[in-house]
Amino acid sequence: MTASAAVARSRPVQRRLRRIGLAAGCAGVLLVVLAGALAIWAWSLGPLPLAKAREVSTTVVDRHGKLLRAFAMKDGRWRLPVDATTDVDPGYIRLLLAYEDQRFESHIGVDPWALMRAAAQLVTHGHIVSGGSTITMQLARLMEPRKRRSFHAKLHQIVRALELERKLSKDEILDLYLTLAPYGGNLEGIRAASLAYFGKEPKRLSLAEEALLVALPQSPETRRLDRHPDNARAARDRVLDRMVEEGEVSREDAARAKAVPVPHYRRPMPILAPHSADRATATLRDAVKIRLTLDGRLQKTLETLAKDRAAALGADISVAIVAVDNDSGGILASVGSPDFFDDRRAGQVDMTRALRSPGSTLKPFIYGLAFEDGLVHPESLIDDRPVRFGGYAPENFDLTFQGTVSVRHALQLSLNVPAVALLDRVGASRLSARLRQAGGNLVLPSNEVPGLAMGLGGVGVTLQDLTQLYAGFPRLGTTIVTDEIVVPNARPPEPRRLMDRVAAWQVANVLLGTPPPNNAVRNRIAFKTGTSYGYRDAWSVGFDGRMTIGVWVGRPDGTPVPGMVGRSAAAPILFDAFARTGHMPARLPRPPHGTLIAGNAKLPLPLRRFRPAGELVQLRKARPLHIQFPLDGSRIEAGDGGSRRYSSVPVKVAGGVLPLTMMVNGISVGTVDARRRKFIEPPGPGFVRLTVMDATGAADTVVVRIQ
Repeated sequence: MTASAAVARSRPVQRRLRRIGLAAGCAGVLLVVLAGALAIWAWSLGPLPLAKAREVSTTVVDRHGKLLRAFAMKDGRWRLPVDATTDVDPGYIRLLLAYEDQRFESHIGVDPWALMRAAAQLVTHGHIVSGGSTITMQLARLMEPRKRRSFHAKLHQIVRALELERKLSKDEILDLYLTLAPYGGNLEGIRAASLAYFGKEPKRLSLAEEALLVALPQSPETRRLDRHPDNARAARDRVLDRMVEEGEVSREDAARAKAVPVPHYRRPMPILAPHSADRATATLRDAVKIRLTLDGRLQKTLETLAKDRAAALGADISVAIVAVDNDSGGILASVGSPDFFDDRRAGQVDMTRALRSPGSTLKPFIYGLAFEDGLVHPESLIDDRPVRFGGYAPENFDLTFQGTVSVRHALQLSLNVPAVALLDRVGASRLSARLRQAGGNLVLPSNEVPGLAMGLGGVGVTLQDLTQLYAGFPRLGTTIVTDEIVVPNARPPEPRRLMDRVAAWQVANVLLGTPPPNNAVRNRIAFKTGTSYGYRDAWSVGFDGRMTIGVWVGRPDGTPVPGMVGRSAAAPILFDAFARTGHMPARLPRPPHGTLIAGNAKLPLPLRRFRPAGELVQLRKARPLHIQFPLDGSRIEAGDGGSRRYSSVPVKVAGGVLPLTMMVNGISVGTVDARRRKFIEPPGPGFVRLTVMDATGAADTVVVRIQ
């Protein structure tokens, strides 16, 4: 072939190549233009609405992170925060990804193979079989919902999915999807759905439950369990069939799962500790997750106990319970009413924080200060007899008196006169100040000052404060005043002084021997009961080595309930509460160093018997006080003839405790000398009354006639 012929043949090839290059160049320009237009369009979409997507319901959890109560969002939706790693059963995650997005861990937000499969299914079946959307694309659609399916909407999802993959990790994307996925009605997210449909957290789902929760978000309204349970069941079974085809589930397991009926109704959301939760959300307004010191299991147990016992006590009777951890002072349970939604019992009033008269429940603190001051010992003797303190004459609950009893029995029997006598020595103002110092906010009636009546309930106190004060006994004299709301970054509370260690142990030891209610085991729980004036409030507060529990029973409006007393109404609830904690009663602390443990006969003389204010201790046994001379009824010649002058009359005294005071006709004339003699000047002729009184108050009197 000649050179000219070769050139001629190459010209068409060159022209074709030029046309191809031109076409490629045009295509490249077109692609650049399209890419630019797409970039401009994507930029016009604005930033991802991540902040709004992360908005969730406020949740209140216990000390272990267990959900106590959730609050719906402002628009009424239930959307609970989810961590796929810790909050969801791994089996559900595996099933979800196998059904919705098998290449979730490897794709960049869009799965081309899934899109091509969806397109082929559309061509072969004539309708949409699967959307080809990845979990990331579905999240994009949930974040920015579109009413209709269209190419534009799909393109929007793709762009947003790529952006999500660039900004978030795979775990964050999965968490957001599990938080936003719709499950019908106002339920969003797997936690809300699992709680509403199964009554449990999604940590341990069965295969039937997992398949159902995978199926619902595809068409949440037409598969709502409370409206279309048959549709939901059919969708669940299709998921199981598909998983059998994929080899994720065995035929036997799938068959068993299909036999499980689907729920036909929604359960209420958890609402444990409603009073504490309400107060927590009011205190920490902007917090999304609020932690309380409560123990969810114990809270639920005591709420059930309060509801059962209130129903047995009467339609208008309310019950409140507080449990405190002795070591930390943290509140483990707080039951403000038997039923939050019971209007007849004023269920929304938190009776753990209501001011009520404590009855006799303050007596242990009176005895504790008396022990601390060395006024008495548990084995000291004390009189329970009629007595008057100015215009105040206390009486016992049963209107009887026990005579001389030990201090131990006086406290265990809750005798009023010994308690008031000790309070008179300790001082009502000092008791009030000490309890306030320890965290007990005592409220006196308007314009009142602390008085002896506060020892029998003449003051206001809350159940929570009283229970925390009682926790000072097993803590050997210190209290820790805490709130059930855990405030982030708050300093831990400092212990506060209640009383001396030995005194606190002595009170606890005495209360441990208090006779328990019928059918209860003795010497397991140290406790005290109380009944306020007019049968308005019944109390029982007790403790072991682990926790302290307080119980209040009564009507929230303060109406008297005749016959309702602490021992029969509140004490059985207290012992039942300890029994339901799931623990055997823990031993109380051992006696602190320096504790005097002895019977009455071996106590130091001043501690053997309590003496009211003004009565001195008799250091040795003295003979009875007696005027030896002159004799009663005798005549004494003391005149000096016809004059009006009278000579001194000697008086001789035996026995008694020095000093001895001499009185003539009721007027003191000085003390008797060491030889127990005294010369008196007669006031004149006639009858004269001579009286001598010793240091203990004993007295002897004679009447003589002066001539």
